Amino acid sequence: MQVLSLVWGILALLGFLIAFIPCLGAFNWLNIPFAVVGLILSLVAFAAAPPGRRGFSAAGILLCLIAVLIGAKRLIWGGGIL
Repeated sequence: MQVLSLVWGILALLGFLIAFIPCLGAFNWLNIPFAVVGLILSLVAFAAAPPGRRGFSAAGILLCLIAVLIGAKRLIWGGGIL
């Protein structure tokens, strides 16, 4: 489950980078919910993992947080959220 959370975070970050291309900023409307689901999955994987084995899920949390926070900021700056 930890590897799945890492892969989900990588896909969310790639979606965020695609939405950074001009004229594709509306893709954040799809990417932010995707990243939120990945964040929840990563948090569950982090809580279920033994203390020494939480690296992949922690990376998934970080990547999904980056995609959500900067993607939302990009929507606000671009006028996608009024």
